[in-house]
Order: sequence, then C-alpha cells, then structure tokens
Amino acid sequence: MAMNLRLRDDQTEALKQRAEQEGTSMHAILLRAVDDYLARTAHEAMVKKTATEQVAKWSELMERLK
Repeated sequence: MAMNLRLRDDQTEALKQRAEQEGTSMHAILLRAVDDYLARTAHEAMVKKTATEQVAKWSELMERLK
C-alpha cells in the first residue's frame, strides 16, 4: 500500500544524513522504524494483558496476605 508521509524539514534532513551515514535509503530506515514500533507495542500489549490477568487471578490471595 502506498502512502504519503509528511516530515518536518529538520526530520527530513536528519533522516537523509542518517541514511547517508548508514549507506541505506530513507525508505529502508522508515520501514525499520515502523517494524521496531510494531514489535515494541505488541510486546507492551502482551505484558499489560498478562499483568492484568495475573492481578485478577491473585487478587484474593493478595488481599488475604495484607
């Protein structure tokens, strides 16, 4: 799917410089950033879900131990 991404001028310049330093394209860096974001937020969602489940599972015990 094609999409437009509008960056500020300073972001564009920084991205361009980084791409030149890494010997890659700005596009490749942006794809990697999206992949990193998706992986990180998926992990955070899993941790949050697990924590919520464990709190519910052990809440009665935790109340008795107070």
